Amino acid sequence: MQQTAEFLFAIGGILLLGLATDFLGRRTFLPRVTLLLAFGIIVGDEVLGIIPTSVSSRFEMITVMALMMIGFLLGGKLTLKSIRNTGRQIAWISISAALGTTMLVTLALLAVGVPQEIAILLGCIAAATAPAATVDIVLESGSNSLFSRLLLAIVAIDDAWALILFSLGLSLISLMNGTQGIFASLLDVSYEIGGAVLLGTLIGLPAALLTGRLKPGHPMLTEALGVVFICGGAAIWLDVSFLVATMVMGAVVTNLARHHEYPFHEIENIEWPFMVVFFMLAGASLDISMLAGLGMVGTIYLLSRAAGKLLGAWIGARASHADKQVRRWMGMAMMPQAGVAIGMALLAASHFPEYRQTVLSLVIGTTVFFELVGPVFTRMALRHAHRVSPE
Repeated sequence: MQQTAEFLFAIGGILLLGLATDFLGRRTFLPRVTLLLAFGIIVGDEVLGIIPTSVSSRFEMITVMALMMIGFLLGGKLTLKSIRNTGRQIAWISISAALGTTMLVTLALLAVGVPQEIAILLGCIAAATAPAATVDIVLESGSNSLFSRLLLAIVAIDDAWALILFSLGLSLISLMNGTQGIFASLLDVSYEIGGAVLLGTLIGLPAALLTGRLKPGHPMLTEALGVVFICGGAAIWLDVSFLVATMVMGAVVTNLARHHEYPFHEIENIEWPFMVVFFMLAGASLDISMLAGLGMVGTIYLLSRAAGKLLGAWIGARASHADKQVRRWMGMAMMPQAGVAIGMALLAASHFPEYRQTVLSLVIGTTVFFELVGPVFTRMALRHAHRVSPE
């Protein structure tokens, strides 16, 4: 019973602290994501160490549940109308930002003497962004502008490009080292993304038809969460991307469920408590000491990744004839980076154990920086690109 009491007390305290961060976020320049991460650091092992094991041991499960809902919400932004209106911009900016970041980070690291295998791996990892932080900042701002909708659509597919680039990087390094399995990583990512798309479609089709029937006009919370968790659980069981699967399912539902107007309304109502716990525990798990050990290579990585996002998004926006607001601010809005990058680093370490220490220490350290500071830049970008588009 003692462990149960600790768990309930900690969750209750985290949720109430979430209310405080929401209050502070509305009155300071810091977004509530950054505030939650900062408070998580304070209550975590780095400072006070008051998060009980009964809570921290469930971090992975809470993370997966939160990201499933994020994927579903992002998929809801990929309507046929938005794709017809901005599909060219979504494709150009997302691809250009991912490629530009990978190329610039790789070249910058090579220029300062980093071994080419490590430079390629880090360049590919740098393309990843943080969908959870970006979604929360947009929801917090209440923005429904063309810019914010375009940002969410770009973030929705951005990590898919990062996974593809990462698989290509692994294959290239395997080729350079003369190891077997040159195309194995390509097959893996094809299965991971292609399988997720198929799964999301197969679950999304009946969900689009059946949801919202019990309460005409709106889907109930139980059925909304039910289809999200079934899709995510099936994705994990099949070893495909649960984020892509739930995103595809969300896109299918929002485009085919004609009998209800707001298929994601109930998920939005329940999503914030999960996000509070998720970001607080993420902050508690951050190792701030990693920042001190970044050194020159880490600084080059930070600067070149930021420059890659800015330049890549600008090139994509210009090529797609996007307006001035998008050209100027979209790259800044894409700065956050979190769990996907660390997942790639762990995968790279398993493929190439000889690079494990360098890759993991650098990626974890820089992710701490981008996870804390990136949301601030996203919020700044949203505030400057505040033009509201017509519905």
